[in-house]
Amino acid sequence: MVSGVLANVVSNLASDLLSGLAASVLGPTSIALAVGGIVGFVVYEVRRRRADREVDPEPTDVLTAPSTGAPTLPYTAEFTGREDHVEAVLGLLAREHAVAVLGRRAVGTSACAVQAANLCRDDFPDGQYYLDLRRRGRAHSARQVLTALARILGTAPPVSGRPDALVAAADALRGQLDGRRILLVLDNVDRPEQVWPLLPPTARTCRLLLAGGPALVGLKGVVAHWIAEPGTSEAVELFAAAGGAAPAARVRRADPRTDPEVREIVDLCGRQPRTVRALGYRTAQHGWRHSDLLDALRRAVQTPPHQRLAVSPAARLITERDTAYRALTRGARRLYRVMSLTPAPVDRPTIAALAGRHPERVTALLDQLAAAAFVVGAPGDRYEIRPLLAASARLHLRDADPARARVAAQARLTRHLARRAERHAANLAVLGTPPDREWSLPLDDDPYGWFDLHQELLLAVVRVPAGAAETLPRRVRRWWFRLAVALCGWLAYAERLDEWEQVCRTVLATPTADDRPEIAGWAHNELGVLRRRRHDPHGAAAALTLAVNERGRRGTAQARMNLGLALLDLGQLDDAVEHLEMSRRHRSGADRAGHALTDLGLGAAQLARGELDIAHHHLVRAANTFRSVGDARGYAAALTNLVLVHAALGEHLDAAQAWRAALHEYESVNDPTSRATALLNAGATLLSSTPGQAHTAYELLAESRRLREEARPTAGLARTLLYLGDAAAALGDHADARRHWADAAAVAEEVSDDQGLAAADARLEADATDRVT
Repeated sequence: MVSGVLANVVSNLASDLLSGLAASVLGPTSIALAVGGIVGFVVYEVRRRRADREVDPEPTDVLTAPSTGAPTLPYTAEFTGREDHVEAVLGLLAREHAVAVLGRRAVGTSACAVQAANLCRDDFPDGQYYLDLRRRGRAHSARQVLTALARILGTAPPVSGRPDALVAAADALRGQLDGRRILLVLDNVDRPEQVWPLLPPTARTCRLLLAGGPALVGLKGVVAHWIAEPGTSEAVELFAAAGGAAPAARVRRADPRTDPEVREIVDLCGRQPRTVRALGYRTAQHGWRHSDLLDALRRAVQTPPHQRLAVSPAARLITERDTAYRALTRGARRLYRVMSLTPAPVDRPTIAALAGRHPERVTALLDQLAAAAFVVGAPGDRYEIRPLLAASARLHLRDADPARARVAAQARLTRHLARRAERHAANLAVLGTPPDREWSLPLDDDPYGWFDLHQELLLAVVRVPAGAAETLPRRVRRWWFRLAVALCGWLAYAERLDEWEQVCRTVLATPTADDRPEIAGWAHNELGVLRRRRHDPHGAAAALTLAVNERGRRGTAQARMNLGLALLDLGQLDDAVEHLEMSRRHRSGADRAGHALTDLGLGAAQLARGELDIAHHHLVRAANTFRSVGDARGYAAALTNLVLVHAALGEHLDAAQAWRAALHEYESVNDPTSRATALLNAGATLLSSTPGQAHTAYELLAESRRLREEARPTAGLARTLLYLGDAAAALGDHADARRHWADAAAVAEEVSDDQGLAAADARLEADATDRVT
């Protein structure tokens, strides 16, 4: 009584205080507005929750509980497909005491297990009992599982959660089951700890059927049967069956079973049964056309992540019904989403950079994703999203992460790859090792091996989808361009010319190339070098002229040097020397390797002009610089040209030393074209200086021919065949000589080498005259 009086007094005081406060501060109008807003919100919330309870828009539950509420077997809702799996489980139950139907979450393990259990009801006349170990989203403990089973079978529940108490309760259950034909179905088993006291089951006639995830693999005394996502045809059947259960739409649509677009739709869903059934129901209910549905899903998946796009109702439905995704931790879900930005397998450091997380934390999250079958491993300690789930991951990324977060992740990925690619590309010229060498260095210290392992990822990041390069976010463009530059360095080193050209074309298509002429100049310079590699001097000169005009004085040194070399190929010696001299003047004094390349070009140009002393000066300086900076390829190229200078000066001993040193350097350099040139120069020098060594010259020239014949015909091949015929003539084999001269004439005519053709015809005519006389 006293407490009641006190409560009334306190209530009256509070009411008076609030009334006074409201009257003095809010006023009557404000009070009315506040009360009206509160009442309106309460009414809206009550109606919304009532609608959620009464109307379920799609039948997504795969199991239908008995109307009695007893712990007996439920029934499957419109079970479709999986006949082979059900038969396999029935066969295992006929001879094994404990069977587990395993698979990643939401692939249908529960439906498969329950369907098999219902088909063998008659084999267990003493009872079939079902227990869900994940009621209301929370996993049951071992004690809760044993308590529920004890309540069902009438045994004593465990007195505590201690191991000995759990074992005692399990023994009591076995005693109750012994000699009885009972089937126990334990569904949604997440962890082995939930069922370990029951294993191994020793009851002779009782059967234990589990349905759970990959964590149950290797349970003692349990025979596992693994199931994956349904096949495309089975998923289409689920889609059609769910649509048949929906209210009839106003517009009749094509039968999903015969529509090829539905097959792609279910694949974009990842063939997840719950999602497929929900999407099939909604499609039939609202009369969506399959083509419109497919277009909406394609746009959501294929539109570049940095571009904004409204999420369609179908895409949102897929993400909302992905129960396996929602079972992951928050960190694992985020990592799964950002990994969809990588179009190829990636290693752990790259994943850590992409997610902006510590590598150790990323390792733990990757283990979680791998255990749940969201990601799979790849060679080189790399990971990728399972191909079947790649589209679903993209949908989750677009649904959960705003555009700025997607752009930030894309920028982190591009920056990380660009920095690593630049470091490895800088080491390629230093190592100068053939690509087919068996590396003994660790992968991260092996530049060629790193590029070779990550080539699919690098090419996919640089070769953005059509049109996407034009809209690359500004914060991504800088690192993207640096990655393209480093990647082109490796592609050139590896002689992958088609992919090299494609990257350059992609760079030219970006707005950055229009805004910054130096970037367009870089791309044209690369294309010019590429065309020289393809023995197209006219195309090279055209591209390099554009590079010189666009790069300006500061970045023109390299382009002018390449243009000079292209003009040298065309025989325009004066223009070539002019551009090479300008290249040397524009180069920084610290660019020793660049100066060496320019001296090499000037030496070759002066050699072609017949100015042997000046050519010797430039080539010796180039050779010394290349050797000091450790560039074996450049050093060998300088020595190859010095062979011709010494031979023309009559210094045959120096020429022999030069070609021997050049061939020795080419043993460690992967450059078959330059090695073939060195062999040609060596063979020609021996023929002119030491006719008695014609046999050695023939062997050198034959090896040069072998290397050149592996590529397309060039003027170098024509000259090699020409001198090879001279060597055969010196050896007295005139038939072989005529054959080589005829081949030289044919190649020279094919590549438009007028000088080579004239020389071959002259030798053939002279040989014919000698035979007549």
